[in-house]
Amino acid sequence: MQKAKILLVDDRPENLLALEAILSALDQTLVRAVSGEEALKALLTDEFAVILLDVQMPGMDGFETAAHIKRRERTRDIPIIFLTAINHGPHHTFRGYAAGAVDYISKPFDPWVLRAKVSVFVDLYMKNCQLKEQAALLRLQLEDDRQDQRGGHSAEPLLAELSARLAAVEDLAEALSKQLEDSPEGGAAAAAAQLEEKLTTVRAALEALRPGADRSPTD
Repeated sequence: MQKAKILLVDDRPENLLALEAILSALDQTLVRAVSGEEALKALLTDEFAVILLDVQMPGMDGFETAAHIKRRERTRDIPIIFLTAINHGPHHTFRGYAAGAVDYISKPFDPWVLRAKVSVFVDLYMKNCQLKEQAALLRLQLEDDRQDQRGGHSAEPLLAELSARLAAVEDLAEALSKQLEDSPEGGAAAAAAQLEEKLTTVRAALEALRPGADRSPTD
């Protein structure tokens, strides 16, 4: 599978270098942006698993950048982790969550903790990508199934293969959800729950394709 892209946004090159050193062990694609404007440009062309966004930047700060990201339909669901060297107390933290962040981390932060948090969202992104691939295969299979019915052929072997692939994704999603049950990361847990709901929908669609399954009049 193609590597996930992680967007690192900070106006200080030394901070970007430190983030790259911390996250390099994840073996994903790290993309730099030195301003909010540059981050928004990167989001126009690339798809990202998670964004690490510095709060204190000249010009467009992290809060304003996050507001633009959340207003765009294409990017509104990308998890944002705010990084800040200034702690103004609960109100400042609340502003970060209100801007759409899934987490808010004060510098200096524990490298192991940051890597673990980012890893969760990369895993969720990868499983969503697998789910999209399964959904695309199901759409193709639906058309093939209709053609096979007209020609008297059986689509059961391919349906069995699709079911096995989907089962593998379901097992991974279930394991991830169990890992997040007691996690304080509400954003990650919610994303995992949403992924499981999507998997349930895809499983129902797959079962509906099996010979002898009840179909709606529109199928």
